[in-house]
Amino acid sequence: MTATALDAYAPAVREEVARAREKVSALHAELPRWGLVVWTAGNVSQRVVVDPAGPSERDLLVIKPSGVTYDELTPESMVVCDLQANLVEGTRAPSSDTAAHAYVYTHLPHVGGVVHTHSTYATAWAARAEPVPCVLTMMADEFGGDIPVGPFALIGDDSIGRGIVETLRDSRSPAVLMRNHGPFTIGTDAKAAVKAAVMVEEVARTVHISRQLGEPLPIAQSDVDSLYARYQNVYGQH
Repeated sequence: MTATALDAYAPAVREEVARAREKVSALHAELPRWGLVVWTAGNVSQRVVVDPAGPSERDLLVIKPSGVTYDELTPESMVVCDLQANLVEGTRAPSSDTAAHAYVYTHLPHVGGVVHTHSTYATAWAARAEPVPCVLTMMADEFGGDIPVGPFALIGDDSIGRGIVETLRDSRSPAVLMRNHGPFTIGTDAKAAVKAAVMVEEVARTVHISRQLGEPLPIAQSDVDSLYARYQNVYGQH
């Protein structure tokens, strides 16, 4: 596809892409605001469904361009790719993690948003290849258990995406700590994935501090299950 291939899509799809550009641009500002990234590291993407009745691999994604600082990002600077990580529209090269995001969208159709950060505490756990244990009610609520570790993978192709899918396919956690790399989070949309990125750093920091004082106490699995069910189905406005 060329950089003007979006013209071939239906007007409703192009309108949805425009909305996704606005949303993804705004959500990128949340990453430095919460201290989850430095310089140009990290990325947020949003899936754009092309045909609700069609195969998901026909969908598009909106993501930040590679190596651009956060204060330079605008809706217009976001790039659009297909789920083979080909550029569909944009004037800059897409993020180096685009193939990983595309692989997640292709193989986890329920996912609508993906986020990657290098937040300090979560990345420190990833460097040690150690899951963050579920010792906080907040963790039970948000992650439904431990935050798992994914395999080591090189950057640039879909290897990271494969590790994310392999680790999270049968997990309740919306977050994975990719070994020696950092956290990736998923959600029903990009905002949900950003929330998960904020929460994974918060609990990684808190559990680390707790371990400086002594070994934190685990939560019984039955209580984890109850907390997760309440938070996912009862908490908040429905």
